[in-house]
Amino acid sequence: MVKRIQSIRGMHDILPETEIHWSWLEAQIRMLVESYGYRRIRLPIVEKTELFARSIGAVTDIVEKEMYTFEDRNGDSLTLRPEGTAGCVRSGIEHGFLHNQLVRLWYSGPMFRHERPQKGRYRQFHQVGVETFGMTGPDIDAELILMSARLWKALGIKNLRLEINSLGSQEARERYRKQLQDYLYRHADRLDEDSRRRLKTNPLRVLDSKDAGTREVLKEAPQLLAALDAESREHFEGVCGILDMAGIDYTINPRLVRGLDYYSRTVFEWISNELGAQGTVCAGGRYDSLVEQMGGRPTPACGFAMGMERLLALLESQALLPEIPPPDVYVLSQGTAERRHALHIAESIRQSRPDLRILVHCGEGGLKAQMKRADRSGAEVALIIGVDELASDYVTVRRLRGESMQKQVPRSELLLELARHRPSPENFSAPGKAGEAGVK
Repeated sequence: MVKRIQSIRGMHDILPETEIHWSWLEAQIRMLVESYGYRRIRLPIVEKTELFARSIGAVTDIVEKEMYTFEDRNGDSLTLRPEGTAGCVRSGIEHGFLHNQLVRLWYSGPMFRHERPQKGRYRQFHQVGVETFGMTGPDIDAELILMSARLWKALGIKNLRLEINSLGSQEARERYRKQLQDYLYRHADRLDEDSRRRLKTNPLRVLDSKDAGTREVLKEAPQLLAALDAESREHFEGVCGILDMAGIDYTINPRLVRGLDYYSRTVFEWISNELGAQGTVCAGGRYDSLVEQMGGRPTPACGFAMGMERLLALLESQALLPEIPPPDVYVLSQGTAERRHALHIAESIRQSRPDLRILVHCGEGGLKAQMKRADRSGAEVALIIGVDELASDYVTVRRLRGESMQKQVPRSELLLELARHRPSPENFSAPGKAGEAGVK
């Protein structure tokens, strides 16, 4: 027996009954971000490993332990992208559309991290990202938060909380890093193993520890907000002021640092308590030094990313996912010539009524068996083309839902009859008016 090949652990198929929810959600997101003036950019899935080592930080967990890195046939080290910001910055520098420009971009697609799979965390996961360049003030930080808040409202999502913080300038962050490091070294024996490892290389990540003992130590640790420079403090107060004016509830979390080295000043997360340990649905912030760090000219930047899997899980838990729409019309036929005509009639209807979902039975099967399939499909109407229909140039129309009805309709009047069952939306002209052709 041939051994069956299964998908890689942590990388899942998105099956048709689920994919329709993905497409729906992507359409909602696209409509919203483009209404704010953001334009889509499509980025490669594979980048040079150096890109992520320089942007994310060589001593972060992502670069050290989680990236899918391999050597190609030319001997170059390549990596499946673990996030989208670095590639977006690389593209902007390479194609010259960042400097002295006000840029709003968005993208979507799969990302890859070799993590331990669990609910809400996968090795191939999908993100929608939004990136802005060239804007220094707190207004663009606030716009990103307002835009995400509007998305939750449009989707009907409840019970998301917003946490925000400021990491300050790079200089202020470095000063605070030294203060925190000195404090933690004095209590190193009470820290968990991961935090002790991070103490030398990335002490700010200790603030994000979930270990109870470490969190107890952190209660007396120096506060990041107290170390902010005056300009960063004013910037953060500006963001908070806009959110206050907009009526957006938030909590200032002084331990919120995010996991990537490139963040500075504003950082934020939208968090749900309905998703277990992986509760962050959307997160982002400002990264003013990254473009210069990547070889470009100094350019202020800000953005966020949201996880599609987590967002869909949240929508499902709150019963907000749309029902899968059934076909409107199911076309049945029997006999070789009749099957050809069934396909032709279906194509003619689609030409005039592209709003209708039409499912044509293909292959063998008696009319009785086909009718059972039509009923199970959920379609409202069945069109039957048999020997008599083909000879007389009409179609038998049978209503499958509500009050039963079956009638024979000349093909020239078929569109008019379908309009009685399913009127055209406003953007399509109703078929069957005087002077209009029917289905030929």
